[in-house]
Amino acid sequence: MKNLEQFKNIYNNYQNDCSLEQRKNWYSKVADAYNRTRPRYPQELVDRTIELAKLSENAKILEIGCGPGTATTEFAKFGFSMVCLEPSEESCNLATQNCANFPDVEIINTTFEEWVQTDEFDCVLAATSFHWVSPDIGYPKLKKVLKDNGSLILLWNKEPQPSYEVYQILDEVYQRQVPSLSRYEERGTQEKILRELGNNVIKSGFFKDLVYEQMECDRVYSIDDYLSLLSTLSPYIKLDYRQNALFDDLRNTLHQHLGNTIETSYLSAFQIAWKN
Repeated sequence: MKNLEQFKNIYNNYQNDCSLEQRKNWYSKVADAYNRTRPRYPQELVDRTIELAKLSENAKILEIGCGPGTATTEFAKFGFSMVCLEPSEESCNLATQNCANFPDVEIINTTFEEWVQTDEFDCVLAATSFHWVSPDIGYPKLKKVLKDNGSLILLWNKEPQPSYEVYQILDEVYQRQVPSLSRYEERGTQEKILRELGNNVIKSGFFKDLVYEQMECDRVYSIDDYLSLLSTLSPYIKLDYRQNALFDDLRNTLHQHLGNTIETSYLSAFQIAWKN
């Protein structure tokens, strides 16, 4: 449960300590790395969300925090009309490029909090992004933008991590460089974290009938891409001059013990709830 409390504190601190303007640009400097290295959402999970949410081919979807369009393209393939909000200009540009073949997708450079509603939607989608929205503003506004019986789809990818055996090797590096970043999450802990995020939706009082499903996924990274992935994670974004020393040490250690690639696994999941 310690890691669950750490996770909750991390995002509570970012929401409380960072202004809306700071949150807008949180991923701006790592937008390219985010686009290249963050894991995609399994097609099987995307198909299940569409099935369970009963989205028709004419459904209108609002996406909150689309980033470079990681999940957007997976839904756009079905022909849905989508309005996608993204506060980072750099990520917006990437999303526009990635969605160039989908004329029914509109990318808007703004936050959900600042966005001016112009229509009602059948579904609101947020892919590993809704924890950045202020709940005091987010939940009431969600209810306002959704049609009656509209659904909220939350997609989540936990951070890809190596096996525990590899983690133990890397832990020596973290203890030398930045001990606070040494963290390994058991699969059960990751599930508890994700379920807690879904429970918050029901606790808000604005949604009902929560559905949760998950699956385990694997991805092999080159060592450089794995370090690029780490650079997109919030605790690493907050690092100062220590990041270069940490990454150099990690790179040397990984090459020494693993060669040129590293195997990782992660938990991918979704929650669906319906407007109360």
